[in-house]
Amino acid sequence: MLKRFSAYDLIVIAVMAAVGVAIKPVVASVAHVISAPLMIPGGSLAGGLYMMWIVLAFALTGKYGSATLAGLVQAIIVMLTGVPGSHGLMSLFSYVSPGLVVDLLMLALTLPRKRSFDRLASFFAGIAANVMGTLAVNVIFFRLPPLFLALTLSVSAVSGGVGGLIAWELFRVMRKYGLVKR
Repeated sequence: MLKRFSAYDLIVIAVMAAVGVAIKPVVASVAHVISAPLMIPGGSLAGGLYMMWIVLAFALTGKYGSATLAGLVQAIIVMLTGVPGSHGLMSLFSYVSPGLVVDLLMLALTLPRKRSFDRLASFFAGIAANVMGTLAVNVIFFRLPPLFLALTLSVSAVSGGVGGLIAWELFRVMRKYGLVKR
């Protein structure tokens, strides 16, 4: 599978994964100030800002599997370093599944019509990643009642959509200044 990716692609994926892990504790701490009184997990609110990096990994490489690899690298980083957000071995599930969902969604949105990555695809990829991440963490830890789960997923969808739009804008600016190979 890795033969499809150039060295440049793998470096981009690793950097996007590392940035996502690095900002997660800071963003999550700030989000907990807002989410704790509402009794919703902070990750669902802040998730869009760190899920955007796996969306950006796909955008920058344009290759299916990039988001999944970014999620895998994130899982390995948090398992080896023990940074906040580590779920032990379950990190493989909670970090890889959002990337897998992004890749599958991009495959469904871009391949049939030979569309390129665009703002709408990025928006939906952010939603899919954050909702999947929230569901994964709910399965592992929270097991929220249906009503609270629906509220949490709604918040994560909004946050994920915003993160997807930010990823699109970053991609657009990077492309404008010639920082993107494709």
